[in-house]
Amino acid sequence: MQILISAGEASGEMYGAQLIDALQRQLPTLRVGLDGSETRPQTGLSFFGAGGERMRTAGCDIVVDAKDLAVVGITEIFSHLPKIYRLFRRLIRAADEKKPSLAIVIDSPAFNWRVARQMRKRGVPVVYYVCPQFWAWRQGRVRLLRKYINRALVIFPFEEDFYRVHGVNATFVGHPLADLPAPDISRMHYAAQQALDHVKPWITLMPGSRRKEVRMNLPTILEAAAQLGQEYEFLLPVAHTLEPSFLKELIGSRDIHLVPEALPALHHSRAGIIASGTATVEAALMGTPFVMVYRVSPLTYALGKPRVKVSHFAMVNLIAGERIVPELVQHEFRAANVVAELRKIIPEGEPRTRMLQGLASVKAKLKKPGQDSRTASERAAEAIRGMLNPTAPAPKGAAAPEHWG
Repeated sequence: MQILISAGEASGEMYGAQLIDALQRQLPTLRVGLDGSETRPQTGLSFFGAGGERMRTAGCDIVVDAKDLAVVGITEIFSHLPKIYRLFRRLIRAADEKKPSLAIVIDSPAFNWRVARQMRKRGVPVVYYVCPQFWAWRQGRVRLLRKYINRALVIFPFEEDFYRVHGVNATFVGHPLADLPAPDISRMHYAAQQALDHVKPWITLMPGSRRKEVRMNLPTILEAAAQLGQEYEFLLPVAHTLEPSFLKELIGSRDIHLVPEALPALHHSRAGIIASGTATVEAALMGTPFVMVYRVSPLTYALGKPRVKVSHFAMVNLIAGERIVPELVQHEFRAANVVAELRKIIPEGEPRTRMLQGLASVKAKLKKPGQDSRTASERAAEAIRGMLNPTAPAPKGAAAPEHWG
């Protein structure tokens, strides 16, 4: 049974890998050897699509590399359209050859709603996991989900009501990152591993996962780090969609430590400078106080700002319904402002305590309420399992699958 799965950037690619793993665990079929002996269970599922190394490791045949789809901004995307269209056609040709039983698209709406449209034209049911943030802007585009999606699996609690009100069959499954345990590596071990001074406070810098946004955000972040001075160690996790050489070129001779994973860096850091996006949720879940920053081209900002329908830019503030972390966007994103905000939350005191309490409340809201002990990926896989095989028994401890309309 072939399943198309399409994820266009670092966070979506990670969620895709988790979902593939959950599906493989929930849909085992026993393989019997020629001598009658039982061997390793196999799912009978075969995955192909758009993604990266994590999805490839999980067992997905990568037809389109997610790195090639990582484009940000309204105006910035135009120069990439020919390449993106070629990649899109490559994925659709692969689908025509493999004839999938189901398509799962993850985030990246500019690319994935077109994938969804082509799959629906071919009679392939479509699941949208990690839905586009149409509640934030361009709300009229919800009609695309109604038209091309069989079901939406959403990861923020307020999204279920929003999409259902707009006629989309949506279910809140919880946020995949909320289920991740805190890294078990100690600060001392991590310091030795990454050649860090364990005595100094650490600050994690996360300028984004796409080259264009890194070019827009990182210079000012580096300027803020320089103003903070040598009493801190600065860690910059390398997103899977970026090359270390690209970051080293921008960093130059500055004393910034490139590290392979975000969560250990955040877990052991005193604070962070975090670009708007999934990284802000990661920081919240690790309990790391931070300043949210973001910048796009002036034209993109001018075109996009009037369309924004929400009162906050930072995802943690949207989830909390109040301003928990400072938001420095566009002209307010200056090194002096970043440093001023960090100096409020780095030392012990009421501002830091208040932010930590707010981040803890966000983490609680991102988990599925009730007695359901499954992870978000397991709940998403259970919903998909119900579509692939509606008569199959639910895994032990799980609810019966819902019928797909």
